[in-house]
Amino acid sequence: MSSGGKEKLSVSCPSCGKKVLWEASPHRPFCSERCKLADLGKWLDEDYRITSCLEDESEKSQESEDP
Repeated sequence: MSSGGKEKLSVSCPSCGKKVLWEASPHRPFCSERCKLADLGKWLDEDYRITSCLEDESEKSQESEDP
C-alpha cells in the first residue's frame, strides 16, 4: 500500500480481461455495458451451465438417508 492513502483495487473484466478500477466501474465486475450484456447473452444461449453433479450428489445423500 502506498503511504499516502488507500490502494485502488484493480480487477480483470470476466468477459474481455481488461483491467478496471473496481470503484470506478459502474458495470462491475465488467468493464463496460457491452461486456455485461455479452456475458448475459452467453447465459441465455446456455453457453454457461451449472453442472448436474450437484444434483447427483444431493440425490445420493437422500438415497443413503432412506432406510
